[in-house]
Amino acid sequence: MNIASVRRPIIPPTPPRAPDNMSLFGRIAVIKQNMIATWGQRAYEEEVIQGRFFLHKSFILNQPDAIRHVLLSNYQNYTRTPAGIRMLRPVLGEGLLLAEGHAWTFQRRTLSPAFTPRATANLVPHMTAVLDETIAKLEARTSEPVDLREIMQRMTLEIAGRTMFSFGMDQHGPTLRNFVMEYGERLGRAHFLDMVLPVSWPTPMDRARARFRKRWVEFVAMLIAERRAVGKKDGAPPRDLFDLMDEARDPETSKGFSDGQLVDEVATMILAGHETTATALFWALYLLALDPDTQEEVASETRGEHLDSMADIDRQKFTRAVIDETMRLYPPAFLVARAARDKDIVAGAEVSKGDIIMIAPWLLHRHEKLWDQPNAFIPKRFMSKEPPDRFAYLPFGAGPRVCIGAPFAQAESVLALARLIGAFRIELADATPVIPFGVVTTQPDHSPMFRITRR
Repeated sequence: MNIASVRRPIIPPTPPRAPDNMSLFGRIAVIKQNMIATWGQRAYEEEVIQGRFFLHKSFILNQPDAIRHVLLSNYQNYTRTPAGIRMLRPVLGEGLLLAEGHAWTFQRRTLSPAFTPRATANLVPHMTAVLDETIAKLEARTSEPVDLREIMQRMTLEIAGRTMFSFGMDQHGPTLRNFVMEYGERLGRAHFLDMVLPVSWPTPMDRARARFRKRWVEFVAMLIAERRAVGKKDGAPPRDLFDLMDEARDPETSKGFSDGQLVDEVATMILAGHETTATALFWALYLLALDPDTQEEVASETRGEHLDSMADIDRQKFTRAVIDETMRLYPPAFLVARAARDKDIVAGAEVSKGDIIMIAPWLLHRHEKLWDQPNAFIPKRFMSKEPPDRFAYLPFGAGPRVCIGAPFAQAESVLALARLIGAFRIELADATPVIPFGVVTTQPDHSPMFRITRR
């Protein structure tokens, strides 16, 4: 019998669970530091938890049928909460992630051709070129501890830059990373007034976010101007995402994006395309460092593979399962919060206008009624003949607003993990447990150091 099939799976560290009787104001105080730490044991056991959020009811949904109703069957009845809009609008503007109604329909229709599997396949050479460079740089650092989180951020940013603009991010990468860090550490945390005031009532933090947005929009517009200066030969096929987005037209109206809209779409794709993928890859490397046997299975699968095409990526079944299991344990978007536009019935409960619906992939993916050994790292659960319920596993959302870039992110993650583990054996150089915390995305509380050795 295969030893790997009977060995005890690892259970990575998590923050302590909150007391189930924690007060509303106690939870609000914790939210600013780590949203994940606000949930108690009940949230991991019960299908629906009803509470109150000031003047409105709140619901935590862990029931797939109820989630299907909110995200698919009646999705038009639910919009982002004021806090959600405040956290995302300064960096994403009115791009696809935040757009509503006709604006969202137009953007989704117009962008869809740029994110088909065929379009993604054409971008794989950009990914492999950056991976070749990253591996070459890591080969020179096998004698010293390395910060793989920072390296993943630099690598995925470089991939985002090349797939978006066909140029490297050596010059602009540090500025972009500074924008991301400034926002996440200072402005991307929800404060009390962010959660209770309507979006039309600016909070003190909103003013700071507005100043940030002005600088951020100028930076993205400058990147677009540099890319346009390079130009494109008439009649030549698109060479990057910018070509595809700049030339995109709504199939019904033939309209394209204005310059302002293009800035928001580019900002959305760059941020979503590098920060969440970098974080997912960091967590995958951390888990594989904790679990050397599983790491060796990934290395064994990649051995002898060229890994430079979508066909090669599609053959990495176990590596894909490792990525899927990583995003189950550490979902990039740990919380989806929606406010009801009108009354509804969800899981037998009456929902009124303004009530808050919370679908937390962090909870859903670790729910004790939905998963066997929910806190354990078991990639092979995703190689079963019976996949998890579509609305019990939401790393990219679900329904009409499912992440448009999911095929791109999955291809990049599988390719990067396979190439990195195929090249290096990875161990932790730091024994301090890494605790996840939720601020915009599921981040580590610190960046551990790793040791890498060439295979």
